[in-house]
Amino acid sequence: MPKKKILILNGSHSEIPLIKAARELGLYVYTTGNNPNSIGHRYANQYIKMDFSDQIAILGLSKKLNIDAICSSANDFGAITASYVAEKLSLPGHDNYKTALIIHQKDKFKCLAEELNISTPKAIPYDSVNSAIKDKENFIYPLLVKPVDLTGGKGITKVIKPLQLKPALEKAYLSSRAKRIIIEPFINGTLHSFSTFLINKKVVLYFSDNEYSTLDPFHVTASFSPAVGIINLKESLIFQIEKIAESLSLVDGIFHSQYIKGNNKAYIIDVARRCSGDYYPIPVKHSLGIDWAKWIVKAEMGLDCKKIPKNIPSGFYGRYCIMSPSNGIFKKVKIHETLKNKIINSFKLVKEGHAVAIQQKIMIIIMKFKSPKEVTILKKLEKLIRLDIE
Repeated sequence: MPKKKILILNGSHSEIPLIKAARELGLYVYTTGNNPNSIGHRYANQYIKMDFSDQIAILGLSKKLNIDAICSSANDFGAITASYVAEKLSLPGHDNYKTALIIHQKDKFKCLAEELNISTPKAIPYDSVNSAIKDKENFIYPLLVKPVDLTGGKGITKVIKPLQLKPALEKAYLSSRAKRIIIEPFINGTLHSFSTFLINKKVVLYFSDNEYSTLDPFHVTASFSPAVGIINLKESLIFQIEKIAESLSLVDGIFHSQYIKGNNKAYIIDVARRCSGDYYPIPVKHSLGIDWAKWIVKAEMGLDCKKIPKNIPSGFYGRYCIMSPSNGIFKKVKIHETLKNKIINSFKLVKEGHAVAIQQKIMIIIMKFKSPKEVTILKKLEKLIRLDIE
């Protein structure tokens, strides 16, 4: 019997856990994406160069390949494309296209959140720079200006005073593919993630962490689990996620949210129905004792996931992206013994002798700590890792 075929929408390092999981499930794996040199493609059966955000092109490719399933990349555009193709081809495992847009476009999600009384910073949507500038007298600073459709902090600016508003609006508007932006109040607090798995619109297990941004304040490059204060916040987060799931009739599978913790309250700022990037499934796997990536793939195949182990998170795990501080040639990375002893997985993304750009990710390390006290090492990571870039 021929293998079932799955199309995974990209092949960067962030999709490697999904590609490996799909192969282990016995699937023939196609990957796509604009970059033939992406490291993840080598783990697939076959790579086909194509922009995974081009819904029409991916639909045509899916028909040509006669795929049995489609899996999102670790990117919102991938999640939207997967839903579009799944709806057109009647493939299981995905929300309908309209729902995917509500989840993955910030202005649409904020509208839903207001209807459902979800705890989130109240946002004002705009479809032009000028329309936002007309309202400038009504804004309270500091505030955040965001494109509605990008991830990884792209296009986001914190605006402290009115003079900074127009450049921030132009940056967000030009960054947005949909040419829409939102303005929302800046919430002072700490950043966290809450990743859950839904069965019949109910949260059956969860993983939480604290998130850190080392270079760009809006681009998360490190995390540590569990999230501080999660015991007091998890019931509220689960209640709100289940309210969203019920309202939108979400299919079984991952539901990832990002929130700001301020004044002992969680403000949900982003949600997604896709795998998170930078090897995120690995610390989840260690904490929950299950193959997180494999269950994501199973769900996106439309398989019955009711037997997913309902494990409680345990242990203390960290994830850190080692990034190049400058342009140049990557020679080597040196890690201090203090940190080496805590590393349980490492993933090199660039070979020695290759050219790198500033802020390019070179290696991702997964760490295990004995107690939260040991986590103070995170504040010293910059001193414990030395990169030789020439």
